[in-house]
Amino acid sequence: MAIDTTHPAPDTLDTPRLSTRDKLVLFVLCAAQFMVALDFSVLNVALPVLGADLGMSPSALQWAVTAFALPSGGFLLLFGRIGDLYGRRKLFLAGLALFGTASLLATLAWDPASFLAGRALQGLGAAAIVPTGMSLLTTTFPEGPARDRALGISGTLLSLGFTVGMVAGGTLTDTLGWRSTMGLLSLFALIVLPLAPTLLPESRTPDRPRLDIPGAITVTGGLLSLIYALSTAADHGFGHADVVVTLIAGVLLLATFVKIESRTAQPLVSLPMLRRRTVAWGNIGGLVTFSMMSTVVFVLTLYLQEILHLSAFETGLVFGVQGVLSAVAGTYAPRIIGRFGPRRTLVGSLVGQGTLIAALLGLGTGNWSVWLATAAVSLASMCHLGAIISYGVTVTSGVPDEEQGLATGLVTSTQQVGLTVGIPLLGVLATTSDDLLSGVHTVLALDTVIVLAAAALVAMGLRGRSGAVEAEPLGAR
Repeated sequence: MAIDTTHPAPDTLDTPRLSTRDKLVLFVLCAAQFMVALDFSVLNVALPVLGADLGMSPSALQWAVTAFALPSGGFLLLFGRIGDLYGRRKLFLAGLALFGTASLLATLAWDPASFLAGRALQGLGAAAIVPTGMSLLTTTFPEGPARDRALGISGTLLSLGFTVGMVAGGTLTDTLGWRSTMGLLSLFALIVLPLAPTLLPESRTPDRPRLDIPGAITVTGGLLSLIYALSTAADHGFGHADVVVTLIAGVLLLATFVKIESRTAQPLVSLPMLRRRTVAWGNIGGLVTFSMMSTVVFVLTLYLQEILHLSAFETGLVFGVQGVLSAVAGTYAPRIIGRFGPRRTLVGSLVGQGTLIAALLGLGTGNWSVWLATAAVSLASMCHLGAIISYGVTVTSGVPDEEQGLATGLVTSTQQVGLTVGIPLLGVLATTSDDLLSGVHTVLALDTVIVLAAAALVAMGLRGRSGAVEAEPLGAR
């Protein structure tokens, strides 16, 4: 396999040395990303206990997840652009303060309404933290090995945060109660917030264009509608009236958004950026790796507890191995990207993820299946981590600093939407099946096909004359 000509030779790929200040900046940004990733999973195991304590019915518990997902996914692009225009550090700090306060409100919640309000405000804070944090990272560390390493560490902690949340959620709930899961998030915000103002540089676009209000309204409304529809469909099915209405509304609003962006002089999202092959195909790869891996984790959780009858703690240990190997993958991924280039790394990671998910089709009812599940999901997660880091590098490479907020906003929107859509689209096939094991196998088979098909499409979409990732527009060849 030839080396991409746009990347240095192996003997120049020494791991870049970061200054003490760089390490502290990276710690602040990654700790904030880890905190948000933790929030996606730390509450899952605690939901039954939480519902009994606050008097929430089983059907209402989905809102503990949806209340966070709606604003966190819906406002990402808008907040990413606001950070570009008015100051990324300023918005990042505001998001941290809101997230910490909201986590405290959720910790002290006295009824369902106060708890869900806290969750919604957490999501709003996350929508400010994630895109501005990624923009600060990509503008602080120059493109090349230093940025690749920083993105590698960030991607590792993003994946690790989701896994640690699953393990910590069960442990904290059993020992200290469900409120401790939300209190942990307040503690994270309390640690990060005092460090951020002195360490993080302010950055914004050099000019101050007007904010695209019609575009902001339509894209935010469209994303909110789609996330609501897909989240609600997981419990009620796609034939439910409010699912159909919000799904159609979401599609129409996003179509209107595209039309607005094509005509406005100062768009919220640059359509020429979306036509960059690196941005378009990189985000497709990211969407698939996130949505399909979250689905695997969901159905394996059901499988391990409902079919193999593992406890929540034992199930957490399985995913703990996954987290450790993901951290290992994150350490080496930047070197692999430097050696083979982001395109080959992204495609190879997707192929590896899909192949290892296929191995899970051998799961049965015997105790040996625990070992197969642990090995396959852990190795698949290593490939998943490689795909996360390489798609982030692919999308942000070659993008001017003044547009990094837009690029990273797309990256993080892909992450949030991917985490949201996979389970409603495929996971429901397992939960509604008369035979759970058969349903799990069906989901894993579809998951495999989608990931491998995406790998082939991304490989063709990003193919350049030299085999390297190119930033030319779609259809330019």
